Formats: sequence, C-alpha cells, structure tokens
Amino acid sequence: METALYLIPVTLGETEISQVLPPYNHDIIVGIKHFIVENIRSARRFLKKTEKAIDIDELTFYELNRHTDRKFIGEYLEPLKKGQPVGIISEAGCPAIADPGADVVAIAQQRGYKVVPLVGPSSIIMSVMGSGFNGQSFAFNGYLPVEVPQRIKALKKLEQKVQNENQTQLFIETPYRNAKMIETILGALNPKTKLCIAAGITCAEEYIKTRTVAEWKKEKLPDLGKIPAIFVIGK
Repeated sequence: METALYLIPVTLGETEISQVLPPYNHDIIVGIKHFIVENIRSARRFLKKTEKAIDIDELTFYELNRHTDRKFIGEYLEPLKKGQPVGIISEAGCPAIADPGADVVAIAQQRGYKVVPLVGPSSIIMSVMGSGFNGQSFAFNGYLPVEVPQRIKALKKLEQKVQNENQTQLFIETPYRNAKMIETILGALNPKTKLCIAAGITCAEEYIKTRTVAEWKKEKLPDLGKIPAIFVIGK
C-alpha cells in the first residue's frame, strides 16, 4: 500500500461497521502498524471490531488529545520517513473534523506527505443533510459559551447569520446538558426560526427532526439523555 497518512473514520456509536464503513477501509487498516489515536483503549476496540484477527501487540499507538504536548506530535509521523503508512483514528466520526487530528494533518501537509481521507460517517455533514436547511453554506461552531447570558448572545448572533446570509449554523453540547440547551434555544430565538435536532445519527436511537421554534414549544421534546446531538438552525 502507498506510504501516506490515512484518516480513518469510526462509527458514531454501536452501529455495525458494515452499515457505515466500506470494505476498502478494512483493507487499508490491516496494512497499517502505526496509529495516531485520541484514546488508545477505544482505538484498540475499534480495530478489533474491524478485524478480529488483528494482532494489537504488533501495533504502535501515539496518543493525541487535549493533554498532548503539541511540540512532539510531529514525531508521530516519523514512520512515514521509513516508507511505513500511518493512520489517524478519532473517537467518533471523521478524523480532523472538530478533532485534534487536524494538527497532525497540517504537519503532514507542510512536510509534503500524502494525506488520504477515507470515507465514513460525519455527524456534521449528516445533520445538514437531514435538516432541510441550506447545504450550500453552513458553519460548525463547536460548543457555545456555558454562561447563559453569553450563550443567548451567541445564539442570537448565529440566528442573525441565518437570517441575513442564509447560512446554516451548527453547534453541539455535552450530552447531559442537551435538555438545558434546547430550553435555552427555545427561549432565545425568534418563533419563526427553524431548529433541527439531530441525535444518535446512524445509531438505533437516531432522531432527526426540524421544526420552527414556535412548533417545538408545542411538542413533547425529545429525551436525549446522554445521546450525542447536533443542533442546527436555519430557514
């Protein structure tokens, strides 16, 4: 296989791998011995789920998360110098999308290494697909401020972008705070503004629904519990 940095998507939950990842990904994974991962334990589990016969002890893992000193991540690409492929595995979805893997990809590009993104599920893209909002122009805003006054201000700013530029706006919250986030959204935005709640994408508990703020206020709100969700506002 080619010497390259392979960006390897993983499932967004306990979904069957065959449902969301092509067989080609399997063939690439089994040819790689060096992996840059967000969490070693979950990466090992994913690899075993992909190929039961894989020998985990033969593999080398480099951990990349918020605790990793960015001064040393360039060293994770050393195998490429020797002609050995390297893979990046995120915790969920696609590497380098709202993910620390982007830092490694930037270094690989600077050094002239080939970068190969593999096909897989992205909750960001799939939530836009399912929302019915403008897919020509959209922005992912990550987490909004925790403090309520600042959060409301941020929501109104995003709503303004939707109205003035017809740019779809996406953001997320820590799952156990989803209910509070929905409450804040419905209290802050214009009744005519549309909100899509996309949760548990590709999983058994998948929930994707778009309503105006006024309509959401009349409905029984979803109990998302600890389900990862993306909130999308548009028109």
